[in-house]
Amino acid sequence: MESWFDHVFLSRLQFALTTMFHITWAALSIGLSAFLVVTEGLWLRTGEELYYRHTRFWGRLFLLNFALGAMSGLPLEFQFGTNWGPFAAATHGFFGSILGFETVAAFMLEAGFLSIMLFGWSRVPPKVHFFATCMVALGASLSAFWIMVANSWMQTPAGGYWDGSRYVTTNYLRSLFNPDMPWGVTHMWVACLEATLFLVGGISAWQLLRGRHPDFYSRSLKLALAAAVLLAPLQIWLGDASGRSVAQYQPAKLAAMEAHWQTNPPGRGAPWKLLAWPNKEKQDNDWTFLEIPDGLSLLITLSFTGQIKGLGEFPVADQPPPLLPFYGFRVMIAIGFGLALLMLWTAWRWRRGGLEPGAIGREKWLLYAWVASIPLGFLAIETGWITREVGRQPWIIYGILRTAAGASPLPAATVAASLGAYLVVYTILFTALMIFSVRLINEGPDLASPIPKTQNEKLKTKNEYGSG
Repeated sequence: MESWFDHVFLSRLQFALTTMFHITWAALSIGLSAFLVVTEGLWLRTGEELYYRHTRFWGRLFLLNFALGAMSGLPLEFQFGTNWGPFAAATHGFFGSILGFETVAAFMLEAGFLSIMLFGWSRVPPKVHFFATCMVALGASLSAFWIMVANSWMQTPAGGYWDGSRYVTTNYLRSLFNPDMPWGVTHMWVACLEATLFLVGGISAWQLLRGRHPDFYSRSLKLALAAAVLLAPLQIWLGDASGRSVAQYQPAKLAAMEAHWQTNPPGRGAPWKLLAWPNKEKQDNDWTFLEIPDGLSLLITLSFTGQIKGLGEFPVADQPPPLLPFYGFRVMIAIGFGLALLMLWTAWRWRRGGLEPGAIGREKWLLYAWVASIPLGFLAIETGWITREVGRQPWIIYGILRTAAGASPLPAATVAASLGAYLVVYTILFTALMIFSVRLINEGPDLASPIPKTQNEKLKTKNEYGSG
């Protein structure tokens, strides 16, 4: 077992903290860029000024977030060389190429069109500007795609073999489309969109509670809700399907996520535990609260008597620490269903006219619920990531290379010093972002500046006044 001042543990902690910091802004970049595509597309299609104002307002928030995401993401790639050198050397044939694709085919695409999207409103035609916005959104999503492909391969390695010192790729496509990849990519991408929608809706609700620009913010709340009607149920389904994939390819992780220690005998189902306190030393739970008979078997196998392999079936040295996956998984599930319920409540009030600008100010409890939801989607992403990564332990490549073998043999004091430096720098960056974001949100949208004409407006003007 790793000690608290062990170079492997400290390297893991450093990578975890920097990843958890970066992942929030990466997720928001994906979601906000997609939101901007929708608002700008609606403006081009309808010519309605309010959609243009939304694109400009939320685009400013995107710029702040993109800057922090780019800065906080760079140390992650450097850590593969500094803290995880043996892993990088052993997997460069596939893993290294994927990181290269992420930089060249995703980040550069996003960064290349960013200046046109932000500063090209009066310099390029509206359709060219919209194309730039689409490319920024595509680059952000492609970045997540390549990162999740790399991580999914670490979860379910495929398309090659371990020759004793390195991973030899024999089928690149099989490595790319490994068993976890479809679920890992889609579940994460939808999570980014959903978390952003509830942030946009929550900020809009906060401004509506203050009585500011009801026409503007009721529209953004409706846009967020309309997308959440599709994405919230989809995310629940993706999570359920991902769980069954984990049961098939990473049974030890599933057992840790469910604090399930003993394999249920044939003909008897495995129970599902709402809460428990798993104890790895005892190889059992210290206590269990609200156990549903046969529930786990039904969820995973769709049968009341389906067999689920217990964590005790695996050697202790190969067992992940169960506490974090167990509770991280439950927090993620609770948030997913909670956001879906908020979506249903809001859709019901919309149907009854409660979201109209003149009436929405009276929906105080609903608006407060949206404000409270602002951090929840990102908390679900963080706890889901903890579940995914801690549940893979003690492997850095599942079943092939142990985490301890992939770490660089650095002095623990050196890693502790760099960890402390990261914490200081990231705290400063987070504080600065919060200050500027709050200032931007308090300033509100610019509703007075001139706007470019869309093609629809140009045609309308031509029809009214002639071609002249």
